[in-house]
Amino acid sequence: MDELFELAEEDRQTVEFMKAYLPQDVKGKFTDDDLYYLHDVMLDYFNDSGVLDQEPDAEGYIDIDTEKVAEVLKKQAKKDQIGDFTLDDLLWVVQGELEFGE
Repeated sequence: MDELFELAEEDRQTVEFMKAYLPQDVKGKFTDDDLYYLHDVMLDYFNDSGVLDQEPDAEGYIDIDTEKVAEVLKKQAKKDQIGDFTLDDLLWVVQGELEFGE
């Protein structure tokens, strides 16, 4: 049960960071529920795609194609009838998620 609370708290912190990261004109386009949803879709993508299994470069970073992630988010959000977000707006969400991870 403690692990579930820890994961929920980490999700909450991630979403709060993403909200603060988004530019003002983009921030209003996403509800908290949208951001939780997009966060979950990104985690599923990162786990299922193997992108996190890459060998890090000399500085310890792995290459993540943010445009590809934004495209996955756009497609899945539309399929799940969450919203029809623009790729530009979703790129901000992806970048916010990755910045939080650092």
